[in-house]
Amino acid sequence: MKQNLQKFIDQTECLQSTGNRYFPEGIFSAYRINPVIGYRRPDTTIFFSAIICYTLQSVRNQADAELQNRIDRICGKVIKNYPAFQNKDGLKTYNFWKTKPSMHFPNGHVFRHFDHFRIPDDIDDTAFIYLTSKASTDEMIWLKQKLPLHANGTGRRIRNTYPEYSALQAYSTWFGKNMYIEFDVCVLSNLMLLIFRHNLPLNRHDHDSLAYIRSVIETDRYRTAPFRCAHQYPRTPLIIYHVARLIAAFDPPALQSIRKKLAEDTIQLAAATKSPMDRVILSTSLIRLGIETERIPVENYTVHDFKGFYFFIAGLLTAYENPLLYKASINPLFHMHWICEAHCWTLLAEYETVWNNFLAEKSYLKNIQ
Repeated sequence: MKQNLQKFIDQTECLQSTGNRYFPEGIFSAYRINPVIGYRRPDTTIFFSAIICYTLQSVRNQADAELQNRIDRICGKVIKNYPAFQNKDGLKTYNFWKTKPSMHFPNGHVFRHFDHFRIPDDIDDTAFIYLTSKASTDEMIWLKQKLPLHANGTGRRIRNTYPEYSALQAYSTWFGKNMYIEFDVCVLSNLMLLIFRHNLPLNRHDHDSLAYIRSVIETDRYRTAPFRCAHQYPRTPLIIYHVARLIAAFDPPALQSIRKKLAEDTIQLAAATKSPMDRVILSTSLIRLGIETERIPVENYTVHDFKGFYFFIAGLLTAYENPLLYKASINPLFHMHWICEAHCWTLLAEYETVWNNFLAEKSYLKNIQ
């Protein structure tokens, strides 16, 4: 385990920027692409750096002292960048892109010139920044009071979901009083990770967010219509990865009824997938759900195995609530994919750690029987 984990952390660390025109020191390089039109731009986002930090912190306790120090060093460099992505007015919410001044669609030629494409802060980046920077109790109380102000039904009501979800007072992906309301099962899973981590009392918005997560699994919509369930993570393997991570971490009572179905669906999908990286995140999810799997030889993975894998997208038409435009928004022509090599290496580090923990637990249980 040590050799493989060290290799993956080596690969991750060497991709951390030392500072250049596109990526400040400590940021991991990411790119937004659209394969349909051959579009590719370097993207100065905090998103991948924050989730890399979260993933490395999650494997830290299983590493030796030397690797722990390296993880701390990597994450420390990431965390120094957080203020540049903080709310432009100084509030403790965070943006996908730099905010002072706004640098939306950085390094592009068209979108960055139009305020229409400037996005507000979001609960996804905010959740990971809080998770990785040890948010204080006061900060969490403030955020918990802030979140309902942007939930469905508080000011605006969601229009781009199934009719039976329109009454749910679940959290929206976006802060910003003029932003449309959006439910994303992966984003909500990430936010609930933060809320459960701090053991905060659950309110109506939390319960409804969990109800949405549960329903899209129960109804199989996460398989038949993943884009409608998760605009930012519109692929079934990504939804499985996020929901399984939440279940494994906190086993929320509201999600216990879907655990068996999620595992069975994941087994089926893992057996059929051709993507090496989808196989990794699906296997990680199965292990988290307590299902034994055949080990993937991730030590043999190269950058070739990352080709075609994307973890996050932006749908350029999802902001429009017009039914015809929303219907068109599912077309890949209108999707930006974000890719990050360093994040792929951390997913391999995560898999290696989860697999070895499973083996150790299995051996322990065998020995005490």
